[in-house]
Amino acid sequence: MTDVVVTGIGVVAPNGWGVAEYWDATLAGRSGLGPLTRFDSTGYRAHVAGEVNFTPEEHLPGRLLPQTDHMTRLALVAAEEALADAGADPTTMPDFSAGVVTAASAGGFEFGQKELQALWSKGPAYVSAYQSFAWFYPVNTGQISIRHGMRGPGSALVAEQAGGLDALAKARRHVREGTALMLAGAVDGSLCPWSWLCLSRSGTVSPRRDPQRAFLPFDADASGGVPGEGGALLVLETPDGAAERGQHRHYGRIAGYAATFDPRPGSGRPPGLRRAIDTALADAGIGPSDVDVVFADASGVAERDRAEAEVLGAVFGPRGVPVTAPKTMTGRLLAGGAPLDVAAALLSLRDGVIPPSMHIGRPAHPDLDLVRDRPRPARLGSALVLARGHGGFNSALVLTS
Repeated sequence: MTDVVVTGIGVVAPNGWGVAEYWDATLAGRSGLGPLTRFDSTGYRAHVAGEVNFTPEEHLPGRLLPQTDHMTRLALVAAEEALADAGADPTTMPDFSAGVVTAASAGGFEFGQKELQALWSKGPAYVSAYQSFAWFYPVNTGQISIRHGMRGPGSALVAEQAGGLDALAKARRHVREGTALMLAGAVDGSLCPWSWLCLSRSGTVSPRRDPQRAFLPFDADASGGVPGEGGALLVLETPDGAAERGQHRHYGRIAGYAATFDPRPGSGRPPGLRRAIDTALADAGIGPSDVDVVFADASGVAERDRAEAEVLGAVFGPRGVPVTAPKTMTGRLLAGGAPLDVAAALLSLRDGVIPPSMHIGRPAHPDLDLVRDRPRPARLGSALVLARGHGGFNSALVLTS
């Protein structure tokens, strides 16, 4: 099969703006989690989040601001960084040779809430015409493709945390089918009262107020996840295609992928995560012993963490592979979390270092070789990234150098 490589990365994360700042913060163990400041969380069950705060006027043209949600503004910035990193300008490429695939979990929820507030308090005349699309799941794909003249394949996927890996896999398929360049991944997040109520009532979000004790995946004191916003967008091409336009550097290869869906609760059938891992490794043409590091889904919910740890033990053996969860420094970024893990995994392959999982003081799974507190130097040739989405989605992506 045709090789597909990553030639550019763009990142917006709670602990770093841009690839360099994010990677420096991640290796240094600097967390972006903190008390929620976007609104008063006093009456809610959860109070800690991973926020990305920026002044959009400094990064985007004024005409885009009235028609975009905070999430979309972040996505536009990440897209610009990824294309610049790849040295690619889609406006100079033939028509339909560059496309966009993104994932989302809720769309522009904050934009939607503000317009509904205007509707209820003032009337329909005060609702923005941009409400017709600014809330919509594919809005990031649309705005990015318009801004950069990317008229090739365009789509959006919805599978919560797993969706970001699904978007990268779909983009890989488009490149293999002949599209010269694809921008893919996800930048997601919805830190507004409407979505915060839904998230905090799900039973999967930590109620703790201390940012260092709120999100503790694979820890005996795990109390749930911490929502955040941000993510990563990546440029995908074939090595030959990149070389033809003068780009000879790449971060790594998307070597394998699989997605599964969990069976109906109570069916007695096992969850689909192991099948996703096995199938992704088979797609990559490698076995468990060839995997050098796993970037875990790491939900922070004790039962789900235990299920993931058991699957990793079954596939790789007790302490058979280093496991890390750098999302302990950003929170769970909905669809944006897995692409950010992919970016971190590619940077790990480049630099020969595994980023740490932070704040985990009482590991609950002794058979898990969890990289904690500080980076671990290692010879890395491959990485496995896992993501599970609410409702039973499982995705696994294999990267090689």
